Amino acid sequence: MQRKTADQFDQRVLDLYDDYAHGRMSRRDYVRQLGAFAVGGLTVEALLASLSPNYALAEQVKPDDPRIKTETITYKSPKGAGEMKGLLARPAEGDKFPAVLVIHENRGLNPYVADVARRLATDGFLALAPDALTPLGGYPGTDDEGRAMQSKRDRGEMTQDFIAGAKWLDEHELSTGKVGAVGFCFGGGVVYQIAVQGGELLDAGVPFYGRQPDLADVSKIKAPLLINNAGRDRRILEGAPAFEAEMKKQGKPFEAFVYEGVNHGFHNDTTPRYDDAAAKLAWDRTVKFFKKNLAAPATS
Repeated sequence: MQRKTADQFDQRVLDLYDDYAHGRMSRRDYVRQLGAFAVGGLTVEALLASLSPNYALAEQVKPDDPRIKTETITYKSPKGAGEMKGLLARPAEGDKFPAVLVIHENRGLNPYVADVARRLATDGFLALAPDALTPLGGYPGTDDEGRAMQSKRDRGEMTQDFIAGAKWLDEHELSTGKVGAVGFCFGGGVVYQIAVQGGELLDAGVPFYGRQPDLADVSKIKAPLLINNAGRDRRILEGAPAFEAEMKKQGKPFEAFVYEGVNHGFHNDTTPRYDDAAAKLAWDRTVKFFKKNLAAPATS
């Protein structure tokens, strides 16, 4: 099935999906309200299918790609779940790599996020994508189930799980000790929290459309940030001006980009909210940002 694009939908339909995907609307209400847009022979079932993720579209780097090596690893998270699992991806050749923690959305380690980790490996990074659903059995295979499962976990404990993942990367034998983090939606908010709570642990952070931290916590941020937001994402953009003004006031290093005319989730290439031009530009900026900020210091 070919992915539909955002311009093929009434924006109100995409907004309904956003509310449903973020738990602000029950599935029953979501289906009921979609009914108003099921006209001209288009059924609610067809609308649901076209809005839902199609993970066959997400595989830019196959798990057996010869350029990389992947494995499922387990690490300790004493302040969180106790033990976590994640996908570790790295270049097939080399001994030491800058490391990047990849933080999923609010539905566990789905195929899209796993593919993002593999993409980073092809660009020369040691990438770890933890699954916050580990203590509940792991990503169940569908986003709807994953979303329901993740809502049962404590947000603070999940943040500690990802901080523990960053520490694991920092100490890994294949790591240069330079650690970045990239996250999407829920994961974008976690990137901010690692920057706030992780002290000197984080060397670079890239939140994609994540909820900003409290302004009182800006003083704790040490790492440079590259912020990617969507022009139609009113919920996230509401908090952006005050946060960025405070970052600037305190002399914190950051860059912020708003990709006009695109929706929250524009980097996720499995749903109609994906925008090819914005996603590629944001990702190109992300990789360059990591290469710059995670580079090993020059030796004399």
